[in-house]
Amino acid sequence: MEERPSILILGIGNLLWADEGFGVRVVEALNRAYTFPANVTLMDGGTQGIYLIEHVRRADVLVVFDAVDYGLAPGTLKLVEDGEVPKFLGAKKVSLHQTSFQEVLAMADMLGDLPRHLFLIGVQPVEFEDYGGSLRDAVKAQIAPAIEQALAYLTRFGVVPELRVTPLPDSSTLSSPEFALALYEGGRPSEAEACRFADPRVLARASERADAGAASFAKPAAEDR
Repeated sequence: MEERPSILILGIGNLLWADEGFGVRVVEALNRAYTFPANVTLMDGGTQGIYLIEHVRRADVLVVFDAVDYGLAPGTLKLVEDGEVPKFLGAKKVSLHQTSFQEVLAMADMLGDLPRHLFLIGVQPVEFEDYGGSLRDAVKAQIAPAIEQALAYLTRFGVVPELRVTPLPDSSTLSSPEFALALYEGGRPSEAEACRFADPRVLARASERADAGAASFAKPAAEDR
């Protein structure tokens, strides 16, 4: 009997930076809706980067969900396979986790353990500079299509997951329950309570200090002349 391949389905990204959390949200939704055979592992990779190396090395098939700057229209879903995957994760980096995950793939390759099959399901982000923000609607709308693409891909390896009779509750995550989507969105302070991008009063003071520093630095140079 042919041995079944080891399959890792990985969601990566940072939940704290708006659309950067896409990959994690997709793998959470997948886990809530389906059960998988023992040779398939679902994982919230978050921003663990290099710490994912052993999990990647053990996989024959690696499916990755992530927010990727493809240079496309915001909210566009794009699929990339095999040798092209590292190129897209490193070409236009949305955040540092992509640099480290690109290194994970390079290290696995160097050690002779790169998964034989790679499949990247990426979405073009709308916003990834809103600290504490959640997925924008255009990106959130791609969660279900991303899951459909993953399920279609897995059939190549004989994997047909079972739809849960009763889906897991929305509070169910693969990591900390505090980061469940509904709780995370519902508990976020308003803009009046917590500034999104920085308090303009602080920025003004910083600008004044920078101007004063530049003036004091330039004055001796003028006197020397």
